[in-house]
Amino acid sequence: MAVGRPESDVDVLVVDDAEIAGMNARFLGVDSPTDVLAFPLEVVAAGGTLLGQVVISAETAQRQARRLRVPVALEMDLLATHAILHLVGYDDRGPLEAEVMHRRERQILETDAHVPARLWDGLLP
Repeated sequence: MAVGRPESDVDVLVVDDAEIAGMNARFLGVDSPTDVLAFPLEVVAAGGTLLGQVVISAETAQRQARRLRVPVALEMDLLATHAILHLVGYDDRGPLEAEVMHRRERQILETDAHVPARLWDGLLP
């Protein structure tokens, strides 16, 4: 993925809602499940650089995909892309930052496949 960084590895962990809720509470102080978490690591080892870890809730991804009527794999691609952008410095806390981040997600995902416009429902104006 072209995010303006040297090639790095990302560890991806797929969990259920209970597991991601526990991680969200433990690491971010938020006592609820979420769809995806990103943990920056920037570890350099003999095999290369580990940029960080992405944790995706399969249950939440499945619900979101069903609501948007898109394949679960596409929703998981969006969640992974979102988390990786966080790992390289993108932020979505404010409306302007969120718009920039979501537009970058769209650019990345739409280069690889036909993405139905409904995937962006709620993300882009």
